[in-house]
Amino acid sequence: MQRLTVEEFKASEKLPLVVVLDDVRSLYNVGSIFRTCDAFRVEAVYLCGITACPPHPEIHKTALGGEDSVEWRYFPTAQEAVEALHQEGCFVYAVEQVEGSTMLQDLAPASAQRYAVVFGNEVKGVHQEVVDLCDGCLEIPQYGTKHSMNVAVTAGIVIWEMSLRAK
Repeated sequence: MQRLTVEEFKASEKLPLVVVLDDVRSLYNVGSIFRTCDAFRVEAVYLCGITACPPHPEIHKTALGGEDSVEWRYFPTAQEAVEALHQEGCFVYAVEQVEGSTMLQDLAPASAQRYAVVFGNEVKGVHQEVVDLCDGCLEIPQYGTKHSMNVAVTAGIVIWEMSLRAK
């Protein structure tokens, strides 16, 4: 299947994308996001606030080793993570339903730009203070009766779209 070893993954070229988790409480969601980030060779995952950090058996249950291959950092708050990303020249999107958000299908990232996407808590979403610090908001159009999706599913959709548009 031509899978990379962890060492080969760490040395490989990455998608210029950082995934930021703002108070994601479910360790299974955290693990699932790590696994998706591994699949798309995402640069890093920033874990913020109450978001649990590896090593943890519940993260490993869904990450299946993705937590070992994908680089990660912990920040006490997502605001601190966004500020650090801005200092590194990163363009940061919150994934949130707000007035003036960019629909995901309309996203047109610049090829030379490094990006970050912030995903929020399963109930409260991305903290407003974090949304206010971001350079923009991305929204996934939804056509059913619900106005939200599971954070790990949302991350998968957004990371997929970012990977397609980065090429």
